[in-house]
Amino acid sequence: MGPTGRQSPSSLPVPAGGPCLLLLFCLRLGASCPQNCQCPDHAGAVAVHCSARGLQEVPKDIPADTVLLKLDANKIARIPNGAFQHLYQLRELDLSQNAIETIGPAAFSGLAGGLRLLDLSHNRLRRIPKDALGKLSAKIRLAHNPLHCECALQEALWELKLDPDSVDEIACHTSVQEEYVGKPLIQALDSGVSFCSVHHKTTDVAMLVTMFGWFAMVITYVVYYVRQNQEDARRHLEYLKSLPSTPVSKDPTSPAP
Repeated sequence: MGPTGRQSPSSLPVPAGGPCLLLLFCLRLGASCPQNCQCPDHAGAVAVHCSARGLQEVPKDIPADTVLLKLDANKIARIPNGAFQHLYQLRELDLSQNAIETIGPAAFSGLAGGLRLLDLSHNRLRRIPKDALGKLSAKIRLAHNPLHCECALQEALWELKLDPDSVDEIACHTSVQEEYVGKPLIQALDSGVSFCSVHHKTTDVAMLVTMFGWFAMVITYVVYYVRQNQEDARRHLEYLKSLPSTPVSKDPTSPAP
């Protein structure tokens, strides 16, 4: 057996057709598994094991017929759009114990119908990428991420199918309500808290502050305008008073007293 878990080309029978077909067959075997990974067959299903390989990105040469893909315990920080779009048969994807901070909105395109389990636990996600995860029917593991509990997170969770075995391990690393920091998110939601109400209150306060600011500016402008007009009127009056007075001439035709 070779390091990939499949039979090495040298131990396989020569296919009919001669050395040329054998060469093509060998090339196919060599290209069927990412470098430094193992690709054993389990009951005819292809499993790709790339755990703890120091990977910083998702390999691009994953076999299209992969059913199980393990990329856990690596150094992957970002999942780009279309990272798994050719893996239509994928059923289980393990991305746990990485350094994932961002996930593209189309990172899991092509997996919506077939994926059954997505493990994103033990990463660095602060927010849930609803656009990327909302269309999946898979069970999702999100435990041990530094999540910020806010309205957007609560709304995103309504659209996800969380793995029941690990849902209690999802905690608020930070929160818009400090009393829930460090507590299980499900416990907070079960208590009836609504992070969205806090969001709306904050928005209302910000709107009131903005409106008050505009109102104060209008009042200030009106007061300034009135005072400026009063000052102009006073100056004009003083100017008129400073003009020399012209004596009224007597009409020579008027009778003398």
